[in-house]
Amino acid sequence: MSTKTGRIKQMDKDKAVTFIRIAVYMRLSKTDETMQEESNSISMQRILIRKYIASHFAEYEVMEYQDNGFPGTNFNRPGVQRLLEDARNEKFDCVVVKDFSRFGRDYMEVGSYLEQIFPFLGIRFISINDHYDSGSSQGNTTDLDVNFKNLLYDLYSKDLSQKVKTSLRARKEGGQYVSGNAPFGYEKALNDRHMLIICEDEAAVVREIFALALQGMTSSQTAKKLNLENVPTPVEFKIRKGKTSRKPKGDKFYWSSSTICSILRNPVYAGDVEYGKTEREQVGGRNVLKARAEWKMIRNHHAPIIAREDFEEVQKSRGESSQKVRKSRHPLIGRAVCGCCKRNLSVKMGLNPYFTCHNRYVTGLEGCVSKVNVMFLEQAVLFRLEEYLESQNLAAEASQRRRDDLAGKRDELLLDLRQAEREYDRLKQQHYERYQLYSLGKQTKFKSLHTEMEKQQKVICGLQGQVIQVEEQIAMAEPEKFVPEDDVLLTSETMEQYIDSIVVSNEEEIEIRWKEL
Repeated sequence: MSTKTGRIKQMDKDKAVTFIRIAVYMRLSKTDETMQEESNSISMQRILIRKYIASHFAEYEVMEYQDNGFPGTNFNRPGVQRLLEDARNEKFDCVVVKDFSRFGRDYMEVGSYLEQIFPFLGIRFISINDHYDSGSSQGNTTDLDVNFKNLLYDLYSKDLSQKVKTSLRARKEGGQYVSGNAPFGYEKALNDRHMLIICEDEAAVVREIFALALQGMTSSQTAKKLNLENVPTPVEFKIRKGKTSRKPKGDKFYWSSSTICSILRNPVYAGDVEYGKTEREQVGGRNVLKARAEWKMIRNHHAPIIAREDFEEVQKSRGESSQKVRKSRHPLIGRAVCGCCKRNLSVKMGLNPYFTCHNRYVTGLEGCVSKVNVMFLEQAVLFRLEEYLESQNLAAEASQRRRDDLAGKRDELLLDLRQAEREYDRLKQQHYERYQLYSLGKQTKFKSLHTEMEKQQKVICGLQGQVIQVEEQIAMAEPEKFVPEDDVLLTSETMEQYIDSIVVSNEEEIEIRWKEL
C-alpha cells in the first residue's frame, strides 16, 4: 500500500515544505450545455479549482483531466480513464474537483473510489463545493454525508435524464427541429435554430437528383453523372462553408448510390420531419431503433424543396423495385472483390450471368472489372479449392479430443461465472436498498455489504482468469481440419470456412486469399 502524502521539497537548510502533485478533473455534459449552466462550464470549473488550490497549497504541480460532452452516469469517459490510469501509476498525490457530481453521478462507483481505491493508493480527494477533504475528514458523520450526497446525485441524474428526454419530446411535438445538424439542402435559421430554411446552392443539387429519378435514372446512374460533372458532395459543401475539415480516403470525395438513395427517401425534402425513431432503455444505455410503424411525423413542418406529388411519385417507383423477388445470394458474393478498387463484385443475372464491379458505373474507373463469367469463376475457384484441401493434413484425433475437453471445462467455468455475477448483482442491489432506506430515515442503522461485495468480486476475477487460461489453451490446440469425403461444393459455408477473399482483375488474373486453418 502506498502511504505518500506529498513530496518534501528542500527550500533551504532550515525550511522544507510539502510539494504536492495535484490532478484537477473537470467535466461538462451535453445536458449542462443544453441547460446553459454557465457555472458548470469547463472554464468556470477551472477558475474555481485553481483559486482553491492557490489558497490552500504552497508548492504544487497541477495536471488537468477533462471530459467535454460526457454524462456522469458511468466512468466510461476518456478523461477520467486517463486520470485513473495515472493514479495507478502514482503520477499524482491529490485529486481536486468542483463537486462530487463532476466526478460521477453513480453513488456506488464514486463511493468505492472515495472509501477504498483512492485511500489504498494514498491519494487525497477534495470536493470543493461539498467541503470534503479526505486528508482531514474524520469519523462516520462526514462519510455518511458524502454517501448521502452521492445517492442524491445518482437519483438526480436519473431524474434529470428523464426531464431532458421529456423536454426534447415536447419540443419535437411542438414543431421544433432539435437535431444538431441540418440535412443536406437546408440550414438552420439565424433567428431560430429550431427552424429549417432552404440553402439554395445545396437545394439545387437535391432538385437535380429528384429530377433524374423522375426521368427513370437509377441511383448508380445518378451518382456517376454527378461524379463526372464534378458536382460537390454534401461533405464538400460543408468543407467550403467551414463546417468540417474532413479529408477523402482517396483522391477526392465521390457521390455513391447509397447517398443518392438516402436523399430520395428522406421526407424532409417534402417539408416533413420524422422523429421518435429510437429509444434509450436506461440512463447511460444505447439508443435502440424502434419499429418503423412507431415512428412519428410532422407534416408541412418547413418549406419543401421538392413538390409533395413528385416526392410521392419517386417513392412509388422505388417501392416497386424493392418489392421484386430476390434470388438466393450467390456464395461468392462478399468474397469476390475488384482487383482495381477492392470493392465487392456484384452479379448481373440473365442468360449469361456475370460478375461486375458496381463501382465502375459510379466512378467511371476503367480498371474496374467489367465482366467475368459466373460459371468460369465458379469453376476456377472450385478447382483451386480442391487443390488447396488436398494439400492440407488431417488434424490428430487426440488434438480434437483435447479441444473438446477444454471446451467442456470452459462451459462449466462460464456457468460458475454467471452464477457468481448474479450473486454480486444481488449484493449490490441489497446494499443500495439498505442505504436508500437508511438515508430516507426508514431504518436506524445501515449495515454495509462492501466486504461481501469485495469477496464476491475476487471470486469473479478468479473465475474470469480461469476462463481466459482455458480459452488460450483452446486457441493453442490445433483444430481438426476438414477433408471432404465427397465432391467439394461451392457453398456459403465453404467460402466462410476456407476463403478470405477472391481478388479478380479479369478472367486471366484471379488471386484466392485463403484463411488460416
